[in-house]
Amino acid sequence: MKNIKLNETPVRTSRNFNINNIKLENIKIPNTLKEFKNVTVSEIGSKIKIGSNINKFNLTYGLGEFFVNQINENSNYKANIVIDSKTSKEVKIEFDFNSENDSLAENLEITANEETNSTIILKYESKTNIEAYHNGIIRTVAKKNSVLNIIILNLLNELSNNFISIENHLHENANVNYYIIDFGGKNSITNYYSNILGENANNKLNTIYIGRKNQLFDLNYIGELRGEKSNIDIEVQGALKDEAKKHFKGTIDFKKGCKKATGNENENCILLSEKAKSLALPMLLCSEEDVEGNHSSSAGKIGEKELFYIMSRGFEMKEAMKLMVRARFNGFLEKIKNENLKLKVLEEIDKRLE
Repeated sequence: MKNIKLNETPVRTSRNFNINNIKLENIKIPNTLKEFKNVTVSEIGSKIKIGSNINKFNLTYGLGEFFVNQINENSNYKANIVIDSKTSKEVKIEFDFNSENDSLAENLEITANEETNSTIILKYESKTNIEAYHNGIIRTVAKKNSVLNIIILNLLNELSNNFISIENHLHENANVNYYIIDFGGKNSITNYYSNILGENANNKLNTIYIGRKNQLFDLNYIGELRGEKSNIDIEVQGALKDEAKKHFKGTIDFKKGCKKATGNENENCILLSEKAKSLALPMLLCSEEDVEGNHSSSAGKIGEKELFYIMSRGFEMKEAMKLMVRARFNGFLEKIKNENLKLKVLEEIDKRLE
C-alpha cells in the first residue's frame, strides 16, 4: 500500500483551493506485473500497423515520476500504432480485467501520418468484483492534415484504481478529437496534455463522467498553443451522487507565436446529493497578443422548476433526474458515430444513475 501525491497543476494556486494536486492513501500498487492477456484487438485495416517496439520516454507533465517509470520499466502491454490510410479506419482495443488479469500498465504510441483519417477506441472494463489496477500512458503524434479520433471508455468497478496520462503533439492542420467516458474506478485520475504546434491545428476534448458512492475523479487538462490560428476546445459534463467527489483543473496556455489562436473550456457538474462535492479550477495563461480565450465552470443541483415540469408529465423523481442528466450528455453522445458504443454508454448512464 502506498501514499502518493500526483497530478500537479502546471501553475500553483493558493493552497486554500486544495486543488494543486491530489493525495491518495493506501493505494494498492502491484510489485510485479505479469503479461496482461485479456486484450482484444479488432477491425485492423491493411493501412494500420501495430507493433510493440517502443523506446523509453519522458512526459511533459503526466501524473508523476512513479507512473512514468513503471511504464518504462515494467509495462505489461505495449502497442505502437501507425496509421497510413487516407480513408477512415477504426481500431478497437478492449482490456477486460478479471482475477487472472487484474493489473495493467499499458504503453500506447499512436502516429497518424499525413492526410490520414482514423478512430481508436480504448475500452477498460472489469465485470467481476476484483480490485483492479490500471496505469496507462497514451502518446500521439498527429502529422500534417491528419484527423485522429480517440474514444476512451472507463468501465472499471468501484474497487479499482484508474490512472491515465495522455500527451498529444499536433502539427499543421491536424485535427485531434478525444471523447472520454469516465465512469469507473474508486479513484480515476487523468492527466491530459496537448502540445498544439502547427498552424490551424485543432484539438477538441470532450468528457462526460458520473460519480457515485465515494468515487473520486481528478481531471487535469492542459493545452499549450504554439501554432498560429490554432485552437483547443475543452468541454466537460458530469454528474455526482452519494458522496462522490470531482476535481477539474483546466489550463489553456497561449505561448509566444500563436497569434490568432483560440481556446475555450467549459465544465459543468450536476450535484445529485447534498454530500457530493465538486471543485473546479479553469485557468487561462497568455504570452502572446491577438488571441482569444474563454472559460467557465459551474456546479449545482437540478433546477426545481425543471424537475417539477418533467414530473408533472408522469415521471417519478428518479426517472426525471435521469432524463435531465442524459439531456446534458446528448451533445457528447451525438458526436459518437459508433452506434453499438453509443448504446453501451447509454446503458451505463442509466445503470449508474439508479
